[in-house]
Amino acid sequence: MPTVDFTIGHKDYTLSCQEGEERLLKRAAGLLDAEARAILDQAGRMPEPRLLLLAGLMLADRTSALEDRAGSAERELARLKANPQKVEVPVIPAGIGEALAELAARAEALADKAEESLDI
Repeated sequence: MPTVDFTIGHKDYTLSCQEGEERLLKRAAGLLDAEARAILDQAGRMPEPRLLLLAGLMLADRTSALEDRAGSAERELARLKANPQKVEVPVIPAGIGEALAELAARAEALADKAEESLDI
């Protein structure tokens, strides 16, 4: 069984985990360590159990906020799926393309005439 070494606050830990879970354990420990270090930066040294409790509560608070946001996003998605909004996209009629091509040809003919009159 693999073991993972990590630090939380100022204390080193070693835990065993299932094969393939090392990365997940390191990530979780890193999140807990970041909270613990933020607490230590503000409050200074404190007993390990209190530090771990406060860091765990901070992570639980953040997780709760993220769960609320995810639930809100899921409800909004369900609402949009149940009542999709229609979006109208303007379509250029085929005759407009032909009219624009005719105008372009006339403009080129006028430009040619203007060039010829300047060459005289």
